[in-house]
Amino acid sequence: MKLLLTSSGLENQSIIKALSDLLQKPFSESKVAFIPTAANLEDGDKWWLIDNLKSLQELKFRSLDIVDISALPEKIWKERLNDVDVIFISGGNTYHLMYWFNKSGFSKFLPELLKTKIYVGISAGTVVATPNIVNAEFEKKIVVDTYKNVNDKGLSLVDFMIEPHINSQYFPEFTFDFVKKESQKFSFPIYAIDDNTAIKIDGEKLEVISEGVWKLFEK
Repeated sequence: MKLLLTSSGLENQSIIKALSDLLQKPFSESKVAFIPTAANLEDGDKWWLIDNLKSLQELKFRSLDIVDISALPEKIWKERLNDVDVIFISGGNTYHLMYWFNKSGFSKFLPELLKTKIYVGISAGTVVATPNIVNAEFEKKIVVDTYKNVNDKGLSLVDFMIEPHINSQYFPEFTFDFVKKESQKFSFPIYAIDDNTAIKIDGEKLEVISEGVWKLFEK
């Protein structure tokens, strides 16, 4: 299983190199699918989503598909995801994303995809890879009001939690002190990472890729 769990996407050359190392072939020979589903529930300016797509375009992948699993029949999104090398999961509302992962059948199909594909998470796309998404609970109410049936379980691709956007100007409340306090509520270790940090998983090997700051709060 190959994962690259980022806070804000391909923010620096170290994270880009980590993706290249996982891919083991040129970007120009590789296909990417971008799943924007988490962003659908977010209102306002989507400059951050556009930036993520631009960063992929600048790497000159062979193709860049956009696959919204909440808008396409299962047969179609399965065919299109089977045809790529890398699956990028965008940021947005974590609970909305997890709801559609489960409702669409993506959660059940993902283990098969991960036999041959690389999973790259951005913010919400990273948090859902963990066992529990309760650290994104501030996003939960609107999803509960919309869909009713919502829970805190993540995909459990890893055995720890992740708090992205540490020290971000857009999320000033997310500091190491905040995570240290919050981590007492969780039963899992939690990595607090800033927007210049990612966690790379290649089989059994975990590596923190960073040009910024990060901390692990162990249990």
